[in-house]
Amino acid sequence: MGIEDSDWEARIAAAWATFDDYDEESAGDFRALVDGLVAELPADSPVAAFERACAWDSTGHSDKAVPLYQEGLRLGLTGYRARRTKIQLASSLRNVGRAAEGVALLEPELGAPGDELDDAVRGCLALCYSSLGRDREGLSLVLEALAPHLPRYQRSMGNYARALRVAP
Repeated sequence: MGIEDSDWEARIAAAWATFDDYDEESAGDFRALVDGLVAELPADSPVAAFERACAWDSTGHSDKAVPLYQEGLRLGLTGYRARRTKIQLASSLRNVGRAAEGVALLEPELGAPGDELDDAVRGCLALCYSSLGRDREGLSLVLEALAPHLPRYQRSMGNYARALRVAP
């Protein structure tokens, strides 16, 4: 079965749609559900590594997610899932005390072709910056992400964001 199988994609999406039905005590059951689905994929599937990483990460185990996210990228994850992986991996790296690696992963994404994940890139990068004591840069990114969504003051917020980057 290939990752392009729409039935499998629908089933993994359905599994994730039930995530909020699981609590801390039943988190292992959710991971087992995901593991059962990814077992249908080839052993070297980057999507399998990604989905397993997401399941560990979403159930509070960033430490177990990091190597799986890295494996997904190493195995050639592409497209939307690759960008999600970089965002989620950076967040997990920050959670395990490796925020500088998260910054290195996300800074190039600021120049990548834009999509609906742009604000998530900026938000996660801002958190990594903050963990490294670079709060002004982080605030600048958050204001840049927020400005387009405001009903007014977009230009002002954009200007303030730029000013934070240049002022000491």
